[in-house]
Amino acid sequence: MTDLEMNERAWTMVDDAVARAGELRIETHTVASGARIVDAGISVAGGYAAGRLLAEVCMGGLGHLGYVPLSIGGETWSGVQVWTDHPAQACMASQYAGWAINPEGFFAMGSGPLRAKARVEKELFGKIGYAEAGERGVLVLEGRTLPTDDVVQWIAGKAGVAPGAITLLIAPTASTAGGVQVVARMIETGLHKMETLGFDVTRVISATGTAPIPPVAKNDMRAIGRTNDCVLYGGQARYTVRADDEKLAHLAERLPSSSSADYGTPFAEIFKRYDNDFYKIDPLLFSPAEVWITSVVTGRTFHAGRVNPDVLSASLYGN
Repeated sequence: MTDLEMNERAWTMVDDAVARAGELRIETHTVASGARIVDAGISVAGGYAAGRLLAEVCMGGLGHLGYVPLSIGGETWSGVQVWTDHPAQACMASQYAGWAINPEGFFAMGSGPLRAKARVEKELFGKIGYAEAGERGVLVLEGRTLPTDDVVQWIAGKAGVAPGAITLLIAPTASTAGGVQVVARMIETGLHKMETLGFDVTRVISATGTAPIPPVAKNDMRAIGRTNDCVLYGGQARYTVRADDEKLAHLAERLPSSSSADYGTPFAEIFKRYDNDFYKIDPLLFSPAEVWITSVVTGRTFHAGRVNPDVLSASLYGN
């Protein structure tokens, strides 16, 4: 695949955002090594504009987000719409939170285009065949603790870039910006499930999706439940794929979250059932509620799953 320079695209986007920090309600810190840390919701208010920034940076500037009304269960919900013409790169090589940032005393999952430079997830990047060779990079973290210079040094060592050539953006899940960037992953979750099922995601040539926006939760644990439920029970994704009907019919049946045995109750309940251990949850649960897959070979569309307003309402507005 051609190097699409997602890190350079993301860096330019952050430069523009920092110049409008007051408008976006974000704050920038520079650590000793010269790395730039952008706070989008820890000690600042952040908001919908900051959420859009995080989501589009996560996708390396190759995915786009807008705010739209959604009709779910006969009611109107506030939602996000995401689209990309580079699904494998924007979502799997960048947006997917696949890099564990875990130097001693710190933990966060890393998203964003610096993953395509570091390529720590060797098996995944080997399958999608993508790499970036730039000298600077951008990473997005989901968390409530600002990364220190030691964290930056650790990331720089793994990614093969100078510490001063790194930009990190961070927001907690229980914030407006953090919530937006998580629910903006409805396309990515479907692609990741395709990859898990053994389907070649480089065959997906375009994708678009929607998901409702959760109200901000009282704490990060509750927010993790709400944001996951917005995708599992309210996410809708449409994929345009270069493949034959037989493959896509089988894929569509298995792709929605409802194909998992763990489907059916709010994520917070599922999480508690498995002793708060993500790794005990069926990995095939994590996908959009409803999908459409269109073959560019035959023109046929395959549809599966449905949104679930009852579970969604219980999660977002229940006690």
